[in-house]
Amino acid sequence: MGEWFKKLKFGDLPAMARERYGEREALCYGDQRWSYVEFDAEVERTARGLIGLGVEPGEHVALWMVNRPEWLFLMYAIAKVGAILVPLNTRYRTADVAFTVKQSDSATWISMARSGPVDYLEMIRKNLPDIGGQAPRNLNCDRFPKLRRVVLFGAEPDPSMLAWADLLAAGKTVSQEELEARAAAVDADDVVLICYTSGTTGHPKGVMHSHVIIRNVIDRINRFGVTFDDAIINNLPMFHLYAYSECAMLAILSGARQILMDSFDATETLRLVESERATIMHGFDTHYKDLLDCQTRDKRDISSLRFGSLPAGMLNSALIARRSQEELTTTVSGWGMTETWTFAACSFISATTEQRCDASGFPMPGLEYCVIDPENGRRLATGEQGEILVRGYSIMKGYYNNPAETAEAIDADGWLHTGDTGLIRPDGHLRFIGRFKDLLKVGGENVSPAEVEAFLLTMAEVDQVAVVGYPDARLAEIPVAFIVPVDGTGPDQGAVAAHCKGNIASYKIPRHVLCVAELPMTPTGKVQKHKLRARAIEDLGAPD
Repeated sequence: MGEWFKKLKFGDLPAMARERYGEREALCYGDQRWSYVEFDAEVERTARGLIGLGVEPGEHVALWMVNRPEWLFLMYAIAKVGAILVPLNTRYRTADVAFTVKQSDSATWISMARSGPVDYLEMIRKNLPDIGGQAPRNLNCDRFPKLRRVVLFGAEPDPSMLAWADLLAAGKTVSQEELEARAAAVDADDVVLICYTSGTTGHPKGVMHSHVIIRNVIDRINRFGVTFDDAIINNLPMFHLYAYSECAMLAILSGARQILMDSFDATETLRLVESERATIMHGFDTHYKDLLDCQTRDKRDISSLRFGSLPAGMLNSALIARRSQEELTTTVSGWGMTETWTFAACSFISATTEQRCDASGFPMPGLEYCVIDPENGRRLATGEQGEILVRGYSIMKGYYNNPAETAEAIDADGWLHTGDTGLIRPDGHLRFIGRFKDLLKVGGENVSPAEVEAFLLTMAEVDQVAVVGYPDARLAEIPVAFIVPVDGTGPDQGAVAAHCKGNIASYKIPRHVLCVAELPMTPTGKVQKHKLRARAIEDLGAPD
């Protein structure tokens, strides 16, 4: 009878949706609209283009682009031809993106030329100064040994790069039979996505997932009761699994309509909810805070909303979640991380307000949870706080090219040690409380202090540095740098910001710089960051 849960493949989802939902509207972007028939046709056209350019099965394709329909077409087309998508954070800058493209062994790099003031093409040029005069389909780069081609969207490419039109033109030489053969050869157990997340070791890690995570989204469709009558606002960045899973995948698997935005904007979100009669939206507490403030200033008719997802459980998110129930819509909570897929736990819409606002969701089917004492590994009882461990089918296949980190994260029994602190409540709900690992959460983005510290140490004036989080009403926390200067006169915040700008993502840049004579250390030489957090509040003042 085969698998008890039929294995599906990413690249097949648009054709499945075409067969099920036909001329129903699949996507709305500005004044453009696509039916599911038209959406599948665009995916196939893009997939032929990839084959025509020479993209091979198993090849890694890096995608650096803000939300656009082409992002969605590529998302499925790359999978359809058996390649692996590497989404790049659009807030990366020159140094960030260089590390990720190289570490991922990406052979194709697809990028937009510009978005507003951000010049992506110029950053590509800085990273690829040696490709002038080379054949655009067979680059040879010393710094990126696996890279073979760069495709530019939205502007005329440099001579050694390819245009998006070149990709589409290349696909005209690829037959339907060739495309179908490539799609049929894809194995659902193979890696389909490498998504980068920041850890505490100073560099992002590439989390590998296979097609099996489709099951996780189908289970959630059933938990939320999503159907083709729903309309989902997608205003979160597609490089983040939250949008990738809960907006794009949720829509194509349920037949819902997706309303795509370039990026989050509270005013435009509420306008679209009203004009498009959206029923579902997603976001972190920072997004909901902006939506609440905007709705207070300029009230819109948002009565079409059925629910929104708002990951809660931490004390600073509960107030926003409760206010949202009254002023916006019912919200469901959830918890997950790149290594577990997005919502490894989530609420039921029928759950109580307390469960949806003060907890972090009920475990998804097929996943096991336990909470341990991280000091000795002892399993803790219900209600006791410790480190959250998860085991099950949706756990990552590992960190790309990083077996040591993989072995450290997943133990011999298959438990993923998340580094998050939390507890399992008597009602079975998980509650996420914070992070054991030295990781900041700035407006929903993970920031590795070690990565920022390593970059600040490249400043001639810096002898030692430690970065910690300082509470922030809107972003949850912001980075603060404690610097021990080389000669007693350290850089101020302006100098640090100037050094970082254009090289690391803006959300990673310290908002405050405090110069100190020395850093507090343990006897074993580790920085006592809890003391620095207290010192930040003492020097900068308690947050409002």
